[in-house]
Amino acid sequence: MSIINSKSEAFLENYLNNASPTGFEWKGQELWIEYLKPYIDEWDVDDYGTAYGIINPGKDYRVVIEGHADEISWFVHHISSDGFINVIRNGGSDHLIAPSKRVNIHTENGIVKGIFGWPAIHVRKGEDAKLTPKVENIFIDVGASSKEEVEEMGIHVGCVITYEDEFMVLNDKYYVGRALDNRMGGFCVAEVARLVHENKVDLPFSLYIVNSVQEEIGLRGAEMIAERIKPNVAIVTDVTHDTHTPLIDKKKIGDVKGGEGPSVTYAPAVQNNLLKKVIATAKANGIPFQREAASRSTGTDTDAFAYSNSGVPSCLISLPLRYMHTTVEMASKDDVNNVINLIYNTLLNIEGGEDFRSFYNPANK
Repeated sequence: MSIINSKSEAFLENYLNNASPTGFEWKGQELWIEYLKPYIDEWDVDDYGTAYGIINPGKDYRVVIEGHADEISWFVHHISSDGFINVIRNGGSDHLIAPSKRVNIHTENGIVKGIFGWPAIHVRKGEDAKLTPKVENIFIDVGASSKEEVEEMGIHVGCVITYEDEFMVLNDKYYVGRALDNRMGGFCVAEVARLVHENKVDLPFSLYIVNSVQEEIGLRGAEMIAERIKPNVAIVTDVTHDTHTPLIDKKKIGDVKGGEGPSVTYAPAVQNNLLKKVIATAKANGIPFQREAASRSTGTDTDAFAYSNSGVPSCLISLPLRYMHTTVEMASKDDVNNVINLIYNTLLNIEGGEDFRSFYNPANK
């Protein structure tokens, strides 16, 4: 049975279609907070835009469930005398997919439409046939003939640029769109809050539902909010690669398949006893899950929480995703439901004041 209802799916579509580029997440955060408000007791936003709600505030023991709000994008970097725009990345934007994409340039005057142009196949001959997109040579055309005309539109160096591709459902089984990485995580933790509220769960701890900013450029929002909340436990959700598509080597990337459940990660930042509790919860509730390992860091906000505040027991529950950092990111509806289900049921198994240390804990002498 699907956890996601029609109201929450309508919010998801609206939330994914809204632009929330790194450093400029506030519009998406407004939508997220408004959706979350009926299910929480308190909410707040920090100085850089990380938003969070609290259920059962005031307890000494604090548990965080977290996703990140920002999406990859581009910055206007240079405007040529004849009116073309060169860009730099804001996050891990893929230059290979840029040519022929339609874009929204965010200005103080509103959205200005543009396109990533590219020389036609007919003129790419000889040495030019080897021409490939690079950050240094992709460009945006806004239909202007001079730098002055571009600037009259309100475009200047530093304006942020997002793709205009929108949400869709594919074969009634997959959500598709830009920025599933990782506004889908923000959606999942909001749905967990909804379940806690609707099921009238009396949690023995304060639950912080967190939607962090600036993950795509170094986990910065999670670093800041971890210091503010000072949690005792952090359960992070992000995306991972669905490796069951062409051109991916499972031996190199890992073996994770969309539709077969969320993936749990083994990594130094993942606290082993917390991970065991997540896995035990999945098994006890019949929730399908997969496993993967991360060398050194997970590359997600898990690392930021784990190494904050002298160490916070943290774990990572990931949503398998196809075509990451493109405009057609694709996730199984079943997997989204099971991410929500796994986080929710794990919370039900956490006792207020629970200590996740091993048998080396002096309290166990």
